[in-house]
Amino acid sequence: MLGVCDAIVHRIPTLDDLRESRSIVSMTDDEIPPEIGPHEGRELELMLAGKKPAAMFSDVVPASFEWPEEEFEPYVLSGEIIKREEVIKSSNGRWLPSRYVYYALPGEEARIDRLSQINQRLFGDGEKTTKDVESEIGRLLGYAEKDIQVYVRRFLQIEG
Repeated sequence: MLGVCDAIVHRIPTLDDLRESRSIVSMTDDEIPPEIGPHEGRELELMLAGKKPAAMFSDVVPASFEWPEEEFEPYVLSGEIIKREEVIKSSNGRWLPSRYVYYALPGEEARIDRLSQINQRLFGDGEKTTKDVESEIGRLLGYAEKDIQVYVRRFLQIEG
């Protein structure tokens, strides 16, 4: 039993804890092209390992699914990861308001600024996306060039 002077210490999970728990929301395997090195559900793990400079989550308001904010929060509080969030409302009424949560490693905050600008243009102003825009988003999120090209080819086939 804890006495009045006892402290309860909450431990920040390690990379191994995250790998074992897999409590982070992820897409199903059939939604990710097999050629793309998946980041889905591994964003925090990759960021803590220094392999991913930024991550982005978005959903309509109110949210339709759970984000891994609780997993990121201890690292945000300790300053190991920077967090910024915003709600973007469509100026033409085409889209529902969407909440965006961005994460970046310290020193990589410019990636958040650029992702926010792109999202404002696409979802706030209603501009149409392009191969170049999708490629830039992939680079900002730390995907390998070959993975970006596979995604863009697939994306353009679906959207085409």
